[in-house]
Amino acid sequence: MASVGAKSVKFYRNVPGFYSLITRGISTNQADKANEGWWSKLLHVRTIDPGKDSHSRLLSDLELVYELQIHDIKPDSTELYLKGYEQWAHLVQEKIKDTSLVGSWKVLVGDEDQVVHIWRYSGYAAAHKAMETYRTDTELQKLQNDRVKLVRSRENQLMLAFSYWGHPEAQKRDCNYEMRSYVLKPGTMIEWGNVWARGIAYRKNHAVAGFFSQIGQLYMVHHIWGYQDLQKRKEVREEVWRQPGWDECVANTVPLIREMRSRWLTPNSFSPIL
Repeated sequence: MASVGAKSVKFYRNVPGFYSLITRGISTNQADKANEGWWSKLLHVRTIDPGKDSHSRLLSDLELVYELQIHDIKPDSTELYLKGYEQWAHLVQEKIKDTSLVGSWKVLVGDEDQVVHIWRYSGYAAAHKAMETYRTDTELQKLQNDRVKLVRSRENQLMLAFSYWGHPEAQKRDCNYEMRSYVLKPGTMIEWGNVWARGIAYRKNHAVAGFFSQIGQLYMVHHIWGYQDLQKRKEVREEVWRQPGWDECVANTVPLIREMRSRWLTPNSFSPIL
């Protein structure tokens, strides 16, 4: 069992509900010391046998591959960029079989002047073919060359969807979205999936998508949630802390995290998820 030092405890103080968790943990221990309190769970990472199969096979159905694209746009060029990207996206889906845009969002809180796109391919072979076409098709190259002049930086990842989240589909939610991204300690992805397969039940009404990286930044997880507005987000997150068992989900996942961040998003007009 790996213990967590003072620096990690200082990190946990930033987790919503941390102090209320401490109060609940202490009272639980006082009421029944025979039961394992949440505090001991927070200070130790439980070991789960990963078996002999690969992490991706245990966590995902492996049928569909997703690409996350994050583009930082020049501050005065966002609208022109989005117009060009919409043209490029339509042309991609006309030209390349088994390739589809899942969602496209503009960041409102987080890294401003940033855009997030998620694409879906029918498998690794389809993803490889699409990326080859991006580089070789004359029409796509022209649109991309025009667009990159408006961009400050780009990064992408290939990801799989967690099987317990399912695959995101086009839908109109009329809401904003939060993408929470986590960099995990190497070797802990199975445990993360094990805990969240139960934890997702507490927040399934607002769950949109859940992914873990395969190429790019490794041991990275992205959860996407949908909320009507910031006030609704606050209410939902406060309500879930009142549900028995949610504190255990947090207690078992916080020690697995090395780094975390949140982006507040609004869908672009051409996004299949609105």
